[in-house]
Amino acid sequence: MDAVHVLLQEKSVRDLTMEAIAKRAKVGKPTLYKWWPSKAALVLAMFNERLAGSDHSPPARSAEAALRAKVRKLIASLKGDFGKVMADLIAEGQSEPTVLRDLFDQHVSVRRAAAVADIRRGQAAGEIAADVDPELMIDGMIGPIYFRLLMQHAPLTQEFGQTIVSQVLRGVRP
Repeated sequence: MDAVHVLLQEKSVRDLTMEAIAKRAKVGKPTLYKWWPSKAALVLAMFNERLAGSDHSPPARSAEAALRAKVRKLIASLKGDFGKVMADLIAEGQSEPTVLRDLFDQHVSVRRAAAVADIRRGQAAGEIAADVDPELMIDGMIGPIYFRLLMQHAPLTQEFGQTIVSQVLRGVRP
């Protein structure tokens, strides 16, 4: 894991090789393949262990506060190694669909489920209209953030994230 983490600070997931990882870790390639079936699986394991972390934030008093906190945390994390590796994994997933599926299953789906729970709580409290599709609402908030991460056409700032949350919430109020 140390070798993968260090090497990814120098090169992209696409340019990383099992040979380079094995050499850096001072092990043979068969040892790597014994534990991870592919380079993508190894990178994803390191990503989940070292970069993704878990969301142990205290419960927010409102759905809006919870969603704003999630967006703040996401944008802060995308500005470091997490963002670089996330973008690399998404790019790698374009030619290797199992990477995207595993990234979604192991990382994204857990966070989406927590956001859905926040939205449903907001619906129950009358903060968010009852007929709003929580999944679509999440896409409306998170999609533009990932678009800026991947396209790098404009800065990914906290102000941008909070403006998106405000815009989305404006459209889903009862």
